[in-house]
Amino acid sequence: DRFVAICHPLHYTIIMKPELCVFLVLMSWVIIFWVSLLHILLMIRLNFCRGTEIPHFFCELAQIIKLACSNTFINNIFLYVMTALLGVFPFTGILFSYSQIVSSLMRMSSAGSRYKAFSTCVSHLLVVSLFYGTGLGVYLSSVVTHSFQASSIASAMYTVVTPMLNPFIYSLRNKDVKGALGRLLCRAGCFPC
Repeated sequence: DRFVAICHPLHYTIIMKPELCVFLVLMSWVIIFWVSLLHILLMIRLNFCRGTEIPHFFCELAQIIKLACSNTFINNIFLYVMTALLGVFPFTGILFSYSQIVSSLMRMSSAGSRYKAFSTCVSHLLVVSLFYGTGLGVYLSSVVTHSFQASSIASAMYTVVTPMLNPFIYSLRNKDVKGALGRLLCRAGCFPC
């Protein structure tokens, strides 16, 4: 959306039709449905010891696989392949689109236009960085450490904190929100008024 809006602004309405937006959302749902179904089918074949308790606030897939009493090699391979595919392809697309956006911004002659275009992207980059950073932390920490507490904190970051901050971060472009935040930080003594 931002790539088309900044790099091809005159073609935006032609490219970003409502049908394309619906198609992109449906494809995301279909892909995640099938990946989830395959994870569930692979989990059915696992054996779990009696009295096993999940030391987590929700059933994180990596934590459930760790608690299995049977061989989890196929589950782990599928988990990491899907994580790589569903993480690397979108992240590569984001990097590509932002490289195109930055090159378009560098060609703009007006500093005001450049600032306005870049400010539309900052909130998205912040949310993407927060989501990918904490999500990567969860899956890398599950490989490196067996600390359920550290994994629970990282999981809470990307399942609770990131979606909670998402509307707030995107509303930072609103002048009223910026003013209220500035007054709040001024009263708190974070910076001089």
